[in-house]
Amino acid sequence: MSSKQEKIKTLIIDDEPLAREGIRLLVGGDSEIRIVGECANGKDAVAAIRKDRPDLLFLDVQMPEMNGFEVLKQASITPLPVIIFVTAYDRYAIQAFEAQALDYLLKPISDERFFQSLTRAKAQIAQGRAQEQNQRLRAMLENLQQGQTKAAAPRPERMVVKSGGQVFFISLSDIDWVEAADYYVILHVNGKSILLRETMAELENRLDPQRFARIHRSAVVNIARIKELRASGRGDYTVILHNDTQLKLSRRRRKNLQELITGAAPNHHRERSSSD
Repeated sequence: MSSKQEKIKTLIIDDEPLAREGIRLLVGGDSEIRIVGECANGKDAVAAIRKDRPDLLFLDVQMPEMNGFEVLKQASITPLPVIIFVTAYDRYAIQAFEAQALDYLLKPISDERFFQSLTRAKAQIAQGRAQEQNQRLRAMLENLQQGQTKAAAPRPERMVVKSGGQVFFISLSDIDWVEAADYYVILHVNGKSILLRETMAELENRLDPQRFARIHRSAVVNIARIKELRASGRGDYTVILHNDTQLKLSRRRRKNLQELITGAAPNHHRERSSSD
């Protein structure tokens, strides 16, 4: 590929500046690649995909406000570029990629794994096989929309969280509760608070609904951490955790929580009125 027109138009999408820089440096010395742009959020990514029509896309899965799958759905171009997904998810959570033979890079990215993916992507583009990946990707997106992918793959037992320049590997069983804070959430884990740049709705989609329940507009609790439900006598309830944290339970969410508690551990929880 000698002419500028024949180079592989490449777009890098990741909300982390260091991640974008890392990919840019890795592909920068490749004479077959031409970087046409970088995007730090989903809105800009959709516009850039439509405008530049890249041949190759490095796409971060986990971004605030609009994740990688939502970017592809809103971009809605045909054919889609060859896509290398970039993700910080645990391996259990990326079984869906493997099931559809879609390529991904797991953060932190090793040089060897990166160039394996890049070589594979270049071969797909050269052989005109991008449509094969597009068909698999569309099937995966349909499954995600229908909730089939979640049912097919086991849910992860831990999650990778990027916060304050650090990476935390958190066991889901260690999460006490999650607190909404505008466009962020605060994970309360074994007495520690970890700020995560993600909306409550986005995080809730990643959690097992049989193990975590929304009890209020701004709170999700680990059901296994609930010690009791305490009635106030006015029809209101408070959720008491094992560490004695007290959280308000909205009336419309009470029935769902009681059903989950009963199903999860019928002998480990009880209701107590304020007069006990």
